[in-house]
Amino acid sequence: MAEAKVEFEVPADSVVVTCTAPVNIAVIKYWGKRDEKRILPVNSSLSGTIDQGSMRSMTTIIASKSFEKDEMSLNGKPENIGGSKRLNAVLNELRKRAEDFVDSETGSVLIKKEDWPQYKLKIISENNFPTAAGLASSASGFACFTSCLAALYGFKEQFPGELTTIARQGSGSACRSLYGGWVKWVKGERDDGLDSIAVQVADENHWPEMRVLILVAHSGAKEVPSTSGMETSVQTSLLLKHRAEAIVEGRMQGMEDAIIRKDFAKFAEITMKDSNQFHAVCLDTYPPIFYLNQTSKKIIHIIHQLNDLAAKAGKPPVAAYTYDAGPNAVIYTLQENLQPLLNLFSKLYRPADASEAATWITDPMNLVKTDGESLAQVDPEWATLAGEPASGERVYNVIVSKVGPGPKIVRKEHSFQK
Repeated sequence: MAEAKVEFEVPADSVVVTCTAPVNIAVIKYWGKRDEKRILPVNSSLSGTIDQGSMRSMTTIIASKSFEKDEMSLNGKPENIGGSKRLNAVLNELRKRAEDFVDSETGSVLIKKEDWPQYKLKIISENNFPTAAGLASSASGFACFTSCLAALYGFKEQFPGELTTIARQGSGSACRSLYGGWVKWVKGERDDGLDSIAVQVADENHWPEMRVLILVAHSGAKEVPSTSGMETSVQTSLLLKHRAEAIVEGRMQGMEDAIIRKDFAKFAEITMKDSNQFHAVCLDTYPPIFYLNQTSKKIIHIIHQLNDLAAKAGKPPVAAYTYDAGPNAVIYTLQENLQPLLNLFSKLYRPADASEAATWITDPMNLVKTDGESLAQVDPEWATLAGEPASGERVYNVIVSKVGPGPKIVRKEHSFQK
């Protein structure tokens, strides 16, 4: 029997805020902390923010004096707020900074900042994609929670990026989901973490031709959560130490340059090399961590074959793959190659069953053609290179997207009598 969905009433004299926030996919990976409590990374990182039209978290927070305690639900199921140190870290940091709640129409103060402790919260959070499956659900979830709570409490930054230092304490990469476009997380040097902030490198309109294909090769929770995997890597991997000290800063500079100049060849090379090195760190961890599966490896092989074919023809790379802590492939490509790539992967992995095939592609922004005739137009040379899928290979779903904006407040209202 399915569990009953948790719902919260909106009582009189309450405030309601709803926010949505995006997933981000790193092209320079964050893996390892130098401070577990403050979530301070051993190296800087850089990501693309994925458009919320395809993937997003949504959080609604209701504040009322009539509530006896803070409560939360995630994807319709109750969550233990007291048992989450990270959620409480964000909650406590923003409660300390709460300002007066002011009516946007009349300008009158409805809740004085000193009265906020009398208000408890009901938090409803949901993702429109699999949670804990290596698709950055914690990043979008904590970015959404942080943005929503900041709007509720009227938070005002005392220095640029201050809110990202708070989101970071919930989930490190959440700080990058507070901005759209291309975002770097500067590792910082200070022990208090105040210089470990996210900074926008370029907005979502800077590189309009950039597209993203996400091939979901495993829809369940990953075997080794990122938090515990990182901790073990920091303790045991010599490659992680070398990567942080000798490799990443050069790649960060190269990636920023590639993005600013819209140099896809350079972007693709750095993206794939950094993904490979991240998973090499996982293998160098003791005991080793295996996030990639058979399908992941096949997709890597296909992308390199396609790029080699393009190079022989004097053309730029077709695509760049990157994998976070999971087997799901995120493929960055340009608009001109989006449809041909989708057609190839459709030929390889689209289910034969008509009902499954009908929902196999998720493309809410209509970036590609998904009718059977269009999908059947596969480049013969590409198809020959890709071959046939081996037994056990499967792509459950393909999400078509692009680089998009940061969090959005979609609702902010109160039920106080005017």
